[in-house]
Amino acid sequence: MTSQAADGPDTVAASRRSKITPEREREFFDAVLEQIRECGYDSVTMEGVAATTRCSKSTLYRQWKTKPQFVAAALRASRRVRFAGIDTGSLAEDLRQAARAAGDWSVKDARLMQALGHAVTADEELAQALREALILPEVAALREMLGRGVERGEVPADHPALEYVPAMLFGVLRVRPVLCGQYADSGYLVRFVEATVLPALGLTQDPGHRSRDD
Repeated sequence: MTSQAADGPDTVAASRRSKITPEREREFFDAVLEQIRECGYDSVTMEGVAATTRCSKSTLYRQWKTKPQFVAAALRASRRVRFAGIDTGSLAEDLRQAARAAGDWSVKDARLMQALGHAVTADEELAQALREALILPEVAALREMLGRGVERGEVPADHPALEYVPAMLFGVLRVRPVLCGQYADSGYLVRFVEATVLPALGLTQDPGHRSRDD
């Protein structure tokens, strides 16, 4: 006889994990992150993701026992280092390139961070997954970028502003929607870098340089 509770998370979590292809797993992860952006974390359910992706909710519960675990796995799977590979030979131009790259993904990432705002304060695993996916890789890439500038002699190693460059860039990404109701696009971020980050580091803009984003 089949139990009515057979499809619940406690029962299915104890059963053998189903095999899901990487492509199908990516579809699940994309669906849950997009629903969070559109509806907010609290409104998203395993059942809703299952309906969107045309699978049974037991399939999701077998792989990820709870919604926080599912979302944390989706965040970690989305980890990309957008600042990786930026190395123009000039710290000022590297920072402009980083600003353009950040502008290309700021809408999606800012919406996701806003939608997860309360949830990450209540769930440390979720908070850590968010940091690992969206923040720590980019901070590490920025620090490497700044380190190369120090090695080239563009900025003194003990310059006090070096420590705060990641906070400046990530801060404006997070706060501009609150202050202005608009996301920080590439043009805005390049102007921000040129008006605040470069002067803070003592990097003066070449008078002949005109940002292509102007």
